[in-house]
Amino acid sequence: MPAWSRKVFVSTKPPMVLKGIWLLIPLGFPTLTHCTRANVSDDAGLKEKFTLNIDYFKSKPINIPKITILLDHGYHPEYLTQELEQIYPEIMTKIQFQLSTKPSKL
Repeated sequence: MPAWSRKVFVSTKPPMVLKGIWLLIPLGFPTLTHCTRANVSDDAGLKEKFTLNIDYFKSKPINIPKITILLDHGYHPEYLTQELEQIYPEIMTKIQFQLSTKPSKL
């Protein structure tokens, strides 16, 4: 057995838990990813993602279809719309939000 596999790490700090936010293109490839601590709300994490990648949305031409962002029920589209329009007022001409169906309703 290699020496590295026998090491045990003990820490008094709780592990840092991360959650990821992915933006996928239609073929399913991630284009924008962002990780936040688990104690950050879904809305705040998505707002961070857009803030860090706002150039991607600013460079998108208006004459092509809007990007549809499928959200689960942990997000609040009205709140996100207001917050994102403060960052970039024309963003809603380039994106739209759609809530996914609840798994129990499938």
